[in-house]
Amino acid sequence: MKSLIRIIKLTLGYKKYIAGSVFFNLLSTFFGLFSFVLLAPLLDVIFNKTDDYYAETVAKGAPEFSFSSDYFVDFINHQLASMIVEESKVYALVSVCIVIGIAVLLKNLFIYLSTLLVSVVVNKSVGDIRNNIFNTLMYMPVSYLSDERKGEVISKTSNDVQEIEWSMQSAIKGVFKEPINILVFLITLFAMSLELSLFIVIFLPVTGALISLISKSLKKNTKSAQEHFGRLMAHLEESLNGFKLIKAFSNEDRFVRKFEGTNSEFVRNKVRAYAKADLASPTSEFLGVIAVISVLWYGGSLVFEGEMQASFFITYIILFSQLINPLKTLSKSIYDAQKGNSALDRIEEIYQAKDQDTIVDGALVKAELEREVTVKNISFSYKTEKVLNNVSFTVQKGKTVALVGQSGSGKSTIANLVPRFYDVQEGSIEVDGVNIKDFKLQALRDLIGMVTQESILFNDTVTNNIVFGDEVDQEKLIEAAKIANAHDFISELEEGYETNIGDGGNKLSGGQRQRLSIARAVYKNPPILILDEATSALDTESEKLVQDALNKLMANRTSIVIAHRLSTIQHADEIIVLQKGNIVERGSHQELMDKNGTYRKLVEMQSFD
Repeated sequence: MKSLIRIIKLTLGYKKYIAGSVFFNLLSTFFGLFSFVLLAPLLDVIFNKTDDYYAETVAKGAPEFSFSSDYFVDFINHQLASMIVEESKVYALVSVCIVIGIAVLLKNLFIYLSTLLVSVVVNKSVGDIRNNIFNTLMYMPVSYLSDERKGEVISKTSNDVQEIEWSMQSAIKGVFKEPINILVFLITLFAMSLELSLFIVIFLPVTGALISLISKSLKKNTKSAQEHFGRLMAHLEESLNGFKLIKAFSNEDRFVRKFEGTNSEFVRNKVRAYAKADLASPTSEFLGVIAVISVLWYGGSLVFEGEMQASFFITYIILFSQLINPLKTLSKSIYDAQKGNSALDRIEEIYQAKDQDTIVDGALVKAELEREVTVKNISFSYKTEKVLNNVSFTVQKGKTVALVGQSGSGKSTIANLVPRFYDVQEGSIEVDGVNIKDFKLQALRDLIGMVTQESILFNDTVTNNIVFGDEVDQEKLIEAAKIANAHDFISELEEGYETNIGDGGNKLSGGQRQRLSIARAVYKNPPILILDEATSALDTESEKLVQDALNKLMANRTSIVIAHRLSTIQHADEIIVLQKGNIVERGSHQELMDKNGTYRKLVEMQSFD
């Protein structure tokens, strides 16, 4: 039952819809019960009584009101006898059939209204879960997606949320619908016959114990299946991202084998989970039939001995059989809740990761850079690997500092530390003498514009990729595109600035994508600029256009430039050479060339290349 309650808690934001659903469930149960209870007097009075009985019943008058099954039976008998005496048996039969038909119609109407409200509750609750997951992901530190497979995250947001949706639908029935049906029918059955109802007292606990026993082992298989599905999605996402590379190396077979292996594990665990879940319905139905057989045997004996009317017994059996479906649904709800709990456990891993976020927001807001950006004795490690060791430098307002060095020397790490994608572990980074940890994150990042080696674009229009959330100023937009040397090629696109550039900008060339990224930075107009190997992936012609755009962008702007091609940073105010996380040289291009050290070797190697 704990698993059911855990799932139900997710829906409690919509209590008024749940209350409405419970109300309609009560009405549907009442009219369903009413239509069945009419059967006993109908069978007894119309088909099993004489004219003298009808006359005597009418002569007695209507029974005095009381809360009892005897009153209800006597009242119906009196009404039927009156109709037969005044009209005919056929008239009474037709009247009862009409009443039963109306009762069944109302029952199904209220079932529909209840189901409609359940649908609203489930869809709104699931929508909230998706919103919460995405909202949590958007405010996660960059390190989260560096460690977590994107396919796993996608699986949690899609497959696991879908599993919770199914569990919710089942759980609401298991908590707010079927217990009402079971309770109402049980009360009625006990009111009709205490002796016969003792079989139910034995039947329900046995059923519950068996279902609980089987469901305990279900959660393990379900969670394992969901984890394998996450790995499956991760492999699919990686395969699609590296599709060209897989083809280039003729590696299709290896990737197919890996996918098939993971998929086989997923299917195996899924089959085991379904095998256990599918036991719920037949188990409860079998036990229900055993109970019905027992009641049939014992009740039949009472009828043969003259202690119970046959019509009364038939009605009891019909009502008792109505307990089987609610019990099957309730047992299925328990199984489904176990699957939903496994999915919820995986989703909560995302929330727990957010709770462990070490990037604490500050409070200071600053709109402009007044003096300098200072990096003071910073050290940083990714897990156990130290990538920066006591690094210090200052970038004066309007100046350019370039970071160069071999791959793994720590250049890109500095680019990630300035906007606080990660936090420094030792030392500090300051803007105008204030530690960046004291800044409100949004305010700090508003001061910074970034252009990275990989152009990050979205499946949207040129305009929306450049403006990227700001209000559209057409004049400013065109000016930014011109500075980025992008206006000419944009104007030649089919719909100009309103052209959709495809997934990741795949309708554009590499140089065009990079110039859009630069236009985005120009439009933002930040006082601090970080360029992380912005031209390293381009051909010579594209590089010239992009470099020209970058020069315009950096004019009179405070810039930190990470460069692979050293020819692009020769005019930097200071060049810092990093090696294994340490600064080994620093100075202007000419000063470093004159030193005849590491920097000169790097330049000569590139010149030779």
